[in-house]
Amino acid sequence: MLKPLFVVYTINKGFLFLSERDAAMKKIGFIGIGVMGHSIVENMMKHGLKVNVYNRTKSKTDELVRQGAAWQDTPEAITEASDIIFTMVGFPQDVEAVYFGKQGIFKADITEKLLVDLTTSTPSLAVRIAKEAEKQGASALDAPVSGGDLGAKNGTLTIMVGGDTAAYQTAVPVFETFGKTFNLHGTAGKGQHTKMANQIMIAGTMTGMTEMLVYAEKAGLDMEKVIDTLGGGSASNWSMNNYGPRILKADYSPGFFVKHFIKDLRIALDEAKSMGIDLPSTKLAEELYSRLAEKGFENDGTQALIKLWWGAEG
Repeated sequence: MLKPLFVVYTINKGFLFLSERDAAMKKIGFIGIGVMGHSIVENMMKHGLKVNVYNRTKSKTDELVRQGAAWQDTPEAITEASDIIFTMVGFPQDVEAVYFGKQGIFKADITEKLLVDLTTSTPSLAVRIAKEAEKQGASALDAPVSGGDLGAKNGTLTIMVGGDTAAYQTAVPVFETFGKTFNLHGTAGKGQHTKMANQIMIAGTMTGMTEMLVYAEKAGLDMEKVIDTLGGGSASNWSMNNYGPRILKADYSPGFFVKHFIKDLRIALDEAKSMGIDLPSTKLAEELYSRLAEKGFENDGTQALIKLWWGAEG
């Protein structure tokens, strides 16, 4: 089992740099350079970490390579060249391919390495990865994140972790480079369960925020004033404060994709069913977002839900 690292920190020009004492952690691998992954890697490098990168579409890593990241040809190659390997891909099937595929992580020698999956995936897959990692002399954490594109850019993501305590302690210095809030919630899979709780809550705030805007617009209210007023009271929430202004600008660029939110809600509903509980509001949110995707907006940001009422032009 991987032993926790004891890392000495120094401060330089406002950034936190890792000292030479972190020899066992000298290289980070990052697989999956999407909207959030790109910013996470940038923050890692700003804090002095050496990062190897891989993405199915190589061109998405070009800017990071210009900034100092090192390209590797496969997940297997990333793993061989790195001490701590982060993955952040789209769907559970992508996670499975990255770890168990022909040139996947588990084809490399992972002895004494730490594997950290930031993808929102299924708890059962997280458990399977952790068991395989332990079998091969490594450790694994499931560590899905929340905070969207802005949280990734600003280094303020919330990280929900499941796995071994020693492995978590090893990962904390790296989590600090891109996250603000992080906690270990239990054994493998518990990070994913915590993320499902998070997505259930967000489903409610997104549908509530959307219906609030529809109502306020129909009542002839000044929309900016409404958001400002509600943001100062008990109705304030992250979805309204961050996505409300984007909607008023007809900005539906993805901080988080509709298609990925649908995936998350379906995982949450499947897990709820397996535990014998009913989540009617979450079911409705999944139905609304599925309808939105059917209209061709699956690659928009989740704030595009308003298009079910206001149409494609906002």
